[in-house]
Amino acid sequence: MATVQSPRLTDSLKRVAAALRDAGVPFILAGGMAVWARGGPATDNDIDLLVRRCDQERALEAVAAAGMRVERPPEGWLVKAWDGDVLIDLITDPVGLDVDDDLLARAQRRSVEAMTMPVLSVDDVLLTRLLALNPHRVDYTSVLECARSLREQVDWEGLEERTSGSPFARTFFYLARQLGIAPGPAGKERTDDR
Repeated sequence: MATVQSPRLTDSLKRVAAALRDAGVPFILAGGMAVWARGGPATDNDIDLLVRRCDQERALEAVAAAGMRVERPPEGWLVKAWDGDVLIDLITDPVGLDVDDDLLARAQRRSVEAMTMPVLSVDDVLLTRLLALNPHRVDYTSVLECARSLREQVDWEGLEERTSGSPFARTFFYLARQLGIAPGPAGKERTDDR
């Protein structure tokens, strides 16, 4: 791992992952913890897990049985669990992705703090972050940090194609190229007009 993760978060991750595993609920580690598990920077926010909508109730039952407090916010695309003061988001409808059997199969199984679990690909983490950008939330910090630290793992051409409908994603690719994070367009050399 590139950086040391907070034991508070890793302990909660292990507890929730074990609860879901033991209940037979498929999940994928996503968000900042997925970036960290793939060698990126540590996060101090929360734990994001993707679960299929059809598994949402079983997931809530499993984490509640493990002693976590559950919450149903009005958004509808996630439910929450609290392990002490650690927030765990159980997300069913992330922006740009369908949490289905294909996504579950695509997630790579990795050892995270000596516990094997499926981890979302860097491309899929970046996709969700890029497609979540909108006129009311334009902050490229986390997406640039993730892309910079894990740039060798990114399918740049594929990611750009998957996010081509977003002006915010197009801006990200411009910034990433100018900062030397992303390669220039396929088949073209980047030139400076000075």
